[in-house]
Amino acid sequence: MNAIDQIEALLFVAGEDGLSAAELAKLTEYEKGAIPALVDELWQKLNENEGPLTIRSADGRYVLVTKPAFGKLVSSYFDLPVNTKLTQPQLETLVIVAYQQPITRVEIDQIRGVRSAGTLQKLQLHQLIEGVGRKEEVGRPILYGTTPDFLDYFGLGSLEELPELPDIKDVILSDEQQDELALFDEIDEEGDIADGSAKAGQASVEAAAETASNNEATSQATDNSENQRTE
Repeated sequence: MNAIDQIEALLFVAGEDGLSAAELAKLTEYEKGAIPALVDELWQKLNENEGPLTIRSADGRYVLVTKPAFGKLVSSYFDLPVNTKLTQPQLETLVIVAYQQPITRVEIDQIRGVRSAGTLQKLQLHQLIEGVGRKEEVGRPILYGTTPDFLDYFGLGSLEELPELPDIKDVILSDEQQDELALFDEIDEEGDIADGSAKAGQASVEAAAETASNNEATSQATDNSENQRTE
């Protein structure tokens, strides 16, 4: 695995946040001064073939993006009607943003346990979330929050109308999930007793996402009924 491949992989997982030369140097263990030349070599490699990706540099950060020639194709994928039913990953991510905003992509990833860059982009194109600033830490990652369209989509008057997150004790878990939670309650990575809060939080998010899904279906049914009366 050479340096070029390492940089390409890291930029891919970094998503729209991108990575700086300093961050790439730390992750790859190459000298910081060597990074710009390596990125330029990767840029040339990507642009010499007919693949869809290239590298954009902005504010001292490198971002892996699609080439302009693929813009129309990519837009057609994301350009779905806002009344299209959201997927489970999208609902889970949206619930996290709604209750924890402002929140960064990395923080969302930590809660969900999977990468959320693509899901966040889809939610942005649905105009349900938006960037609301940048966190004052290394890399100044984007902070996400919900939009007025989010409230309209779920039939809410304000964020104060969001239902409370369910308590883990009220969440119905499968036998397998109960065993996993019990394991987290018993021991942590250091061999000490743990409280299982991360696992509990994830279960609460999943339950809240299910509630959001039900609210989504109700809201859409109401909109359809109103549209029929209007017609």
